[in-house]
Amino acid sequence: MKFGVFYELQLPKPWKAGDEHRLFQESLEQIVLADKLGIDHAWAVEHHFLDEYSHCSSPEVFLAAAAGLTKNIRLGHGIRQVIPNYNHPARTAEGLATLDLVSNGRVDFGIGEGATRLELGGFKIPAREKRAMAIEAAEQIANMMVMEPYPGFEGEHFSMPCRNVLPKPLQTPHPPMWMACTNRDTIKIAASLGLGALAFSFLDKEEAKTWADIYYDIIKSENCVPIGHSVNANIAIVSNFSLHQDREEAIRRGQLNFEFFGYALNALVAHDTVPGRTNLWDEYIAQHGSKTEDLIASIKRVRTHNSGIGTPDDLAAHIAEFEQAGVDQIIFLQQAGRNLHTEICQSLELFAAEVLPRFQTRQAAKAEAKAAELAPYIEAALARKTFMQPLAEDEIPVVRASVKAAQIAGT
Repeated sequence: MKFGVFYELQLPKPWKAGDEHRLFQESLEQIVLADKLGIDHAWAVEHHFLDEYSHCSSPEVFLAAAAGLTKNIRLGHGIRQVIPNYNHPARTAEGLATLDLVSNGRVDFGIGEGATRLELGGFKIPAREKRAMAIEAAEQIANMMVMEPYPGFEGEHFSMPCRNVLPKPLQTPHPPMWMACTNRDTIKIAASLGLGALAFSFLDKEEAKTWADIYYDIIKSENCVPIGHSVNANIAIVSNFSLHQDREEAIRRGQLNFEFFGYALNALVAHDTVPGRTNLWDEYIAQHGSKTEDLIASIKRVRTHNSGIGTPDDLAAHIAEFEQAGVDQIIFLQQAGRNLHTEICQSLELFAAEVLPRFQTRQAAKAEAKAAELAPYIEAALARKTFMQPLAEDEIPVVRASVKAAQIAGT
């Protein structure tokens, strides 16, 4: 089991001068702490125009800053918007490779497409075509990071001529590729494309096992045909997160903020929005009422609580259930709503002191056994892939100069 921290960079209103600056600086401090504590991954999303829900519109800059402050933690685009309207594929390939070089090979590349009309409409992306656009672009991004020169492409949704896309990443053939997944259908797509599954849905152990079984059955089947030059067979899920030795205090600190995450996303997807005039936090508080105290009272009655919000023992039991279900990584949603920076750091430190050691000791052996089991299936999957063919030397086109040499010399 691997562990990660996750950043939407949420900032509920009202906003005061300096709030965004504080948010970014505190989030970077949390990643530095996570690195020191031995947490495996830091993931940053890419969203656009989503007031209060996500101010993380340039994760490549945020992750580059994190790279300069850390040594070991892997830095994940969870996800990068790969549709050309958002980011031209060549620019994504260049940015990924640059980040991989400056981080000494610590990058993970999750692909996504966006879900809200605010994002899709803002970049004039047809909602019905977004998945096909994302998959087409992602395959070419992988080719650009590997091929020298990239032969060029004429596709349905974008085209570009032959160019040598530079730099090339440190990791070979390229950083591990993932795909955002929100339901069983997208789990199937991720597995069929040889991509790791970033499950951005909050699952119980039964549903997690179903997803993991579906995912690995496809990875092992003839239906797995990678779009990258490697197969990243992993499934990660996002979990709520707030730790304290006093369970009730952990819930009071974390539950209200965690539930804002789902409320805000639903509001931005399902409701009309006036850009720059949201009031999501106040609307959420007005609807939330006393649910936190009701949850505490309910837990007292049943006397059990397996959750990422609670005591170290609660979280350990929660993780163990997902480990048994076949999940490879738990990504903690610790920066949500109005969670306080100090309390986030306290939770991370408590996790590292009392929970992480329970799972860390068997990480290496499990990873080795898994790699051995999957090796023949991955080899077979890559054998099924039709790789883009490199150009022969005499096929590489000459790019004609725009100005003749004589004109440059002034003759």
